[in-house]
Amino acid sequence: MPLSEYEQRVLEQMERALTSDDPRLANTFHAPRRRSVLRYVLAGAGVVGGLLLLVLGAATSQTWLGVVGFVLMFAGVVLVFQSPRGARKGPVGTVGADGRVRPSAPKKQAARQPFLSRLEERWERRREQGGR
Repeated sequence: MPLSEYEQRVLEQMERALTSDDPRLANTFHAPRRRSVLRYVLAGAGVVGGLLLLVLGAATSQTWLGVVGFVLMFAGVVLVFQSPRGARKGPVGTVGADGRVRPSAPKKQAARQPFLSRLEERWERRREQGGR
C-alpha cells in the first residue's frame, strides 16, 4: 500500500532532520556494506575443509591434524563475520535544510587534542546553538 502525499512529506522531513542532526548515522543507513560472494565461498570451503581435517585427525589419533582442522574452521567463521576493511568511512559532510550535502573540512587539529578537551568544545558548541 503506497504512502499518501502527507505521509511522504512527513517522512522526508524526518529524514532531513535525522541527516542534519546526525550525519554519521545517516551515512551508516545509506551506505550498505557489500560483501563479495568469493568471501562466503572461501569461508565455506575453509569450514568444510577444517571439519574434514578435524574428523580425520580424530580418526587417525593425530592431534596436530585435528588442531589444524579446528584452526581452519575457526578462520572460516571469522572470515564470514569480520567486516570488510575498506567499508569504514567517516561522514562525507553535513546535509543542509535544502537537502544538499556540504563537504566537511578535514579536522587535523581535532586528532591532536586530548579527548576531554574535544568533548568540552562539542559541549560548548551545542550550548551556543541552543541545545541541539
